Amino acid sequence: MTESKIFAVKLTALIKNLKRPNSDPLKLIIHVGTPKTGTTSLQVYLNKKQRKLRKKGILYPNRSHNSDAPKHQWFEKNLVRTHTKNLLDNFKEILSEVDDETHTILLSSEGIYNLWWDFPDESKALLVEISKLFDLKLWVWFREPIAFAESFYKQCLRNPVVQQISCYGKDLSFAEILEDPWFTQRLDYLGFVNECEVLFGCDSIDVFEYQHDTVQTVSQLLGLATPHDNPTPRKNTSMNGMTAELYRVVNRLQLSAKEKEKLVPHLHEMNTEITSFAIKMDKNLIDNHDKKKINQISAEGMLEIQKRYFKR
Repeated sequence: MTESKIFAVKLTALIKNLKRPNSDPLKLIIHVGTPKTGTTSLQVYLNKKQRKLRKKGILYPNRSHNSDAPKHQWFEKNLVRTHTKNLLDNFKEILSEVDDETHTILLSSEGIYNLWWDFPDESKALLVEISKLFDLKLWVWFREPIAFAESFYKQCLRNPVVQQISCYGKDLSFAEILEDPWFTQRLDYLGFVNECEVLFGCDSIDVFEYQHDTVQTVSQLLGLATPHDNPTPRKNTSMNGMTAELYRVVNRLQLSAKEKEKLVPHLHEMNTEITSFAIKMDKNLIDNHDKKKINQISAEGMLEIQKRYFKR
């Protein structure tokens, strides 16, 4: 018996032990991001609204070790390494929070999209088994590809070096990072959507066009929005082009993750102070050749997604 089948048997037993008033499967919504689409603000908002969500039968679990952005990173971390036992333990903890009124579990972590192409086949098989036991729905936001590529490039500069990811924490220009297959694969929006439909079914994924309104959209979908509801303020401040160059200088030093982390607050402060001087550099960050390359990678897929999802 494969690991995924053993996992399914054990998870089935956990679900059967729940004392729920009806036999309808629990709905499992997984917000998979993508990065740079208001995910941090959404996670902070959902965490703040936990009590209100519970009253509506929706569980946003406390199973998070990141206080700044209360997300469920354990999900992709266990999948990228196929840690079946850890994944089952996490589900056990989550199910322990399910009460008689709970009909939906909501998880959020943009890393699921970010690492999707790094998941082994056996880990994707685990996801398929999960989809059989829950009423699964994936929520994904896609940003206009050029804007996404620019913002994600800056995030890659900011991140510490990761052995498995060739473009994190490196001294790379935007043109250079566009030569990195790991980076450009994240622009394959349609590839992600198509694979999810094959694995989980055509009705398993809801795709949204990012328009800086992710929190408002989700609050409406979950029935949280009220006339007096104030949206969660933006959590992350955009990095300007001049600060991006400073990060490249820092990355040349090949610091440890802890050493780099000490510099980040100072770079953030400088980012705020020099924003008004960085306008010209921001405009020159992506040239026409780079834009053309991004369009070659993503334009056809984006048109198909727009036709399939955005014009419903």
